Amino acid sequence: MERFASDIWRWTARHPEWHPGTWGAEVACFALRDGARTLLVDPLVLDAAGWERLDGVVSGSVTILITIPYHVRSAEVAAARYRAQIWGHPACTKRLRSTSAFRELEPGGGPKGARGFRIGNPRRQEMPVLIEGCSALVFGDAVVGVPGREGPLRVWVFSAEPDERWYRGRLVPSFGEVTEAAPERVLVTHGPSVAKGGAKELRRALERPSWYHRPA
Repeated sequence: MERFASDIWRWTARHPEWHPGTWGAEVACFALRDGARTLLVDPLVLDAAGWERLDGVVSGSVTILITIPYHVRSAEVAAARYRAQIWGHPACTKRLRSTSAFRELEPGGGPKGARGFRIGNPRRQEMPVLIEGCSALVFGDAVVGVPGREGPLRVWVFSAEPDERWYRGRLVPSFGEVTEAAPERVLVTHGPSVAKGGAKELRRALERPSWYHRPA
């Protein structure tokens, strides 16, 4: 558990479904303090020690946000532990044993102080989430952190031979409302996040070619 910023904590856990390799072997999760409440984004907790560390961060009421259905993971256990609601795309319900704590995250709406965005053309199930009080935008898989000269942020595609015409003409424009949010921080679940100048770095990511991870 690391303190990424004064109001943001980040922790990582072994990716439950990842292929061999270094990049992406761990997935990042976030806890954000917004006033008297804590927002957990894509929580993944693997053992009792992990829950104890998270208990030390959580304060006040708790809300859980899921950026993409694949990231439901420990959300249901966290909801029971902290008496929290889970917000996400309707497809998240397929990964929940019970939907009693679930609420649909609609584009432009969500729990107070949080906004979900639709991206993709055609639309994806992933919904980046803006935590307004923390000026932080959280991505699931669409935008990732890439260390070194390729980064810091790139738009991740899932093909070794991506269609750059589609990427430039259809995918990139779908990020319009996201970039208008102008976040100071961009938090990503794969790779390093951006603590300052997030809006500028996000625009730069969209100007670059698409990025594909080649397994080691």
